[in-house]
Amino acid sequence: MSPGKKASAKQVAEAYFDAIRNRDVDAMEACWKPGSTDTFYGMAELRVPGPFREYFQGLFRAFPDFEMRVVDMVAYGEKAAVRWRATGTFSGPGKFEGLTATGASIQLEGLDLLTIRDGLICENHAYTNAAEMGRQLGAMPPAGSVGERAMLGAVNARTAAVGLARRLAEKRSA
Repeated sequence: MSPGKKASAKQVAEAYFDAIRNRDVDAMEACWKPGSTDTFYGMAELRVPGPFREYFQGLFRAFPDFEMRVVDMVAYGEKAAVRWRATGTFSGPGKFEGLTATGASIQLEGLDLLTIRDGLICENHAYTNAAEMGRQLGAMPPAGSVGERAMLGAVNARTAAVGLARRLAEKRSA
Protein backbone atom coordinates (compact mmCIF):
# COMPACT_ATOMS: atom_id res chain seq x y z
CA MET A 1 0.00 0.00 0.00
CA SER A 2 1.34 3.46 -0.84
CA PRO A 3 2.22 5.90 1.97
CA GLY A 4 -0.77 7.83 3.30
CA LYS A 5 -3.32 5.42 1.80
CA LYS A 6 -5.79 3.90 4.27
CA ALA A 7 -6.39 0.17 4.33
CA SER A 8 -9.47 -1.06 2.49
CA ALA A 9 -12.42 -2.62 4.32
CA LYS A 10 -11.27 -6.04 3.14
CA GLN A 11 -7.71 -5.48 4.37
CA VAL A 12 -8.93 -4.33 7.79
CA ALA A 13 -11.38 -7.24 8.09
CA GLU A 14 -8.64 -9.71 7.13
CA ALA A 15 -6.26 -8.19 9.69
CA TYR A 16 -8.94 -8.29 12.38
CA PHE A 17 -9.87 -11.92 11.79
CA ASP A 18 -6.17 -12.88 11.59
CA ALA A 19 -5.76 -11.29 15.03
CA ILE A 20 -8.76 -13.28 16.35
CA ARG A 21 -7.30 -16.47 14.87
CA ASN A 22 -4.03 -15.66 16.65
CA ARG A 23 -5.91 -14.81 19.88
CA ASP A 24 -4.07 -11.48 19.94
CA VAL A 25 -6.32 -9.01 21.75
CA ASP A 26 -3.85 -6.13 21.25
CA ALA A 27 -3.86 -6.65 17.48
CA MET A 28 -7.66 -7.05 17.48
CA GLU A 29 -8.09 -3.79 19.38
CA ALA A 30 -5.66 -2.00 17.03
CA CYS A 31 -8.15 -2.61 14.19
CA TRP A 32 -10.82 -0.56 16.02
CA LYS A 33 -11.52 3.11 16.42
CA PRO A 34 -11.60 3.76 20.21
CA GLY A 35 -15.10 4.36 21.52
CA SER A 36 -16.72 2.14 18.91
CA THR A 37 -19.24 -0.61 19.64
CA ASP A 38 -19.08 -4.34 18.93
CA THR A 39 -22.64 -5.71 19.19
CA PHE A 40 -23.17 -9.47 19.55
CA TYR A 41 -26.93 -9.76 19.15
CA GLY A 42 -28.50 -11.71 21.97
CA MET A 43 -25.24 -11.79 23.92
CA ALA A 44 -23.32 -8.56 24.51
CA GLU A 45 -22.70 -4.98 23.46
CA LEU A 46 -19.06 -4.08 23.96
CA ARG A 47 -17.32 -0.71 23.94
CA VAL A 48 -13.79 -0.63 22.57
CA PRO A 49 -11.33 -0.76 24.30
CA GLY A 50 -12.33 -1.68 27.93
CA PRO A 51 -15.30 -4.08 27.81
CA PHE A 52 -14.20 -5.37 24.38
CA ARG A 53 -10.75 -6.30 25.75
CA GLU A 54 -12.18 -7.89 28.90
CA TYR A 55 -14.68 -9.97 26.93
CA PHE A 56 -12.14 -11.43 24.51
CA GLN A 57 -9.50 -12.02 27.19
CA GLY A 58 -12.16 -13.93 29.15
CA LEU A 59 -13.28 -15.84 26.04
CA PHE A 60 -9.72 -16.94 25.23
CA ARG A 61 -9.07 -17.94 28.88
CA ALA A 62 -12.33 -19.91 29.08
CA PHE A 63 -11.73 -21.64 25.71
CA PRO A 64 -7.96 -22.31 25.61
CA ASP A 65 -8.25 -23.98 22.18
CA PHE A 66 -10.66 -21.39 20.71
CA GLU A 67 -10.39 -21.21 16.94
CA MET A 68 -12.28 -19.02 14.50
CA ARG A 69 -11.97 -19.55 10.76
CA VAL A 70 -13.27 -17.26 8.05
CA VAL A 71 -15.57 -19.19 5.72
CA ASP A 72 -16.50 -16.35 3.39
CA MET A 73 -15.95 -12.61 3.11
CA VAL A 74 -17.52 -9.92 0.98
CA ALA A 75 -16.25 -6.35 1.18
CA TYR A 76 -17.35 -3.23 -0.64
CA GLY A 77 -16.82 0.41 0.24
CA GLU A 78 -17.01 0.82 4.03
CA LYS A 79 -18.57 -2.60 4.69
CA ALA A 80 -17.22 -6.10 5.15
CA ALA A 81 -19.43 -9.12 5.80
CA VAL A 82 -17.54 -12.04 7.27
CA ARG A 83 -19.06 -15.49 7.77
CA TRP A 84 -17.10 -17.55 10.25
CA ARG A 85 -16.99 -20.85 12.14
CA ALA A 86 -15.74 -21.10 15.70
CA THR A 87 -14.80 -24.13 17.77
CA GLY A 88 -13.39 -24.55 21.24
CA THR A 89 -13.52 -26.45 24.50
CA PHE A 90 -14.90 -24.71 27.58
CA SER A 91 -12.14 -26.00 29.84
CA GLY A 92 -10.20 -22.94 30.95
CA PRO A 93 -10.03 -21.17 34.28
CA GLY A 94 -12.57 -18.57 35.26
CA LYS A 95 -16.08 -18.13 33.92
CA PHE A 96 -17.65 -17.26 30.59
CA GLU A 97 -21.01 -15.48 30.53
CA GLY A 98 -21.33 -16.36 34.24
CA LEU A 99 -20.76 -20.09 33.68
CA THR A 100 -17.99 -22.14 35.23
CA ALA A 101 -16.13 -24.28 32.69
CA THR A 102 -18.06 -27.46 31.83
CA GLY A 103 -15.57 -29.14 29.52
CA ALA A 104 -18.14 -28.88 26.71
CA SER A 105 -17.12 -28.33 23.10
CA ILE A 106 -18.73 -25.67 20.93
CA GLN A 107 -19.14 -25.47 17.18
CA LEU A 108 -20.78 -22.25 16.05
CA GLU A 109 -21.26 -20.34 12.86
CA GLY A 110 -21.92 -16.63 12.61
CA LEU A 111 -21.69 -13.48 10.56
CA ASP A 112 -20.05 -10.16 11.39
CA LEU A 113 -21.05 -7.03 9.49
CA LEU A 114 -18.23 -4.53 9.96
CA THR A 115 -18.30 -0.83 9.14
CA ILE A 116 -14.80 0.47 8.44
CA ARG A 117 -13.86 4.12 8.06
CA ASP A 118 -10.40 5.63 7.73
CA GLY A 119 -8.81 2.20 8.05
CA LEU A 120 -10.48 1.32 11.38
CA ILE A 121 -13.56 -0.63 12.42
CA CYS A 122 -16.13 1.80 13.81
CA GLU A 123 -18.96 -0.70 14.40
CA ASN A 124 -19.71 -4.38 14.15
CA HIS A 125 -23.02 -6.20 14.14
CA ALA A 126 -22.30 -9.85 14.92
CA TYR A 127 -24.93 -12.56 14.54
CA THR A 128 -24.78 -16.09 15.91
CA ASN A 129 -27.20 -18.50 17.55
CA ALA A 130 -26.80 -17.69 21.25
CA ALA A 131 -29.42 -20.30 22.21
CA GLU A 132 -27.43 -23.00 20.42
CA MET A 133 -24.27 -21.85 22.17
CA GLY A 134 -26.14 -22.13 25.49
CA ARG A 135 -27.21 -25.66 24.58
CA GLN A 136 -23.69 -26.68 23.66
CA LEU A 137 -22.33 -25.24 26.93
CA GLY A 138 -24.97 -27.09 28.96
CA ALA A 139 -26.72 -23.89 30.10
CA MET A 140 -29.89 -24.79 28.19
CA PRO A 141 -31.48 -28.17 27.55
CA PRO A 142 -30.99 -29.78 24.14
CA ALA A 143 -33.53 -28.88 21.45
CA GLY A 144 -36.53 -31.21 21.52
CA SER A 145 -35.51 -32.79 24.83
CA VAL A 146 -37.70 -33.46 27.87
CA GLY A 147 -35.80 -30.66 29.61
CA GLU A 148 -36.66 -28.18 26.86
CA ARG A 149 -40.32 -29.21 26.91
CA ALA A 150 -40.38 -28.75 30.71
CA MET A 151 -38.74 -25.32 30.40
CA LEU A 152 -41.24 -24.24 27.74
CA GLY A 153 -44.10 -25.59 29.86
CA ALA A 154 -42.89 -23.53 32.85
CA VAL A 155 -42.68 -20.39 30.71
CA ASN A 156 -46.16 -21.01 29.30
CA ALA A 157 -47.57 -21.62 32.80
CA ARG A 158 -46.03 -18.35 34.00
CA THR A 159 -47.50 -16.52 31.00
CA ALA A 160 -50.95 -17.97 31.73
CA ALA A 161 -50.69 -17.01 35.43
CA VAL A 162 -49.65 -13.44 34.58
CA GLY A 163 -52.54 -13.18 32.10
CA LEU A 164 -55.02 -14.47 34.68
CA ALA A 165 -53.73 -12.04 37.33
CA ARG A 166 -54.04 -9.17 34.83
CA ARG A 167 -57.63 -10.12 33.94
CA LEU A 168 -58.60 -10.40 37.62
CA ALA A 169 -57.03 -7.00 38.37
CA GLU A 170 -58.95 -5.47 35.44
CA LYS A 171 -62.24 -6.95 36.73
CA ARG A 172 -61.61 -5.53 40.23
CA SER A 173 -60.85 -2.06 38.89
CA ALA A 174 -63.87 -2.04 36.56
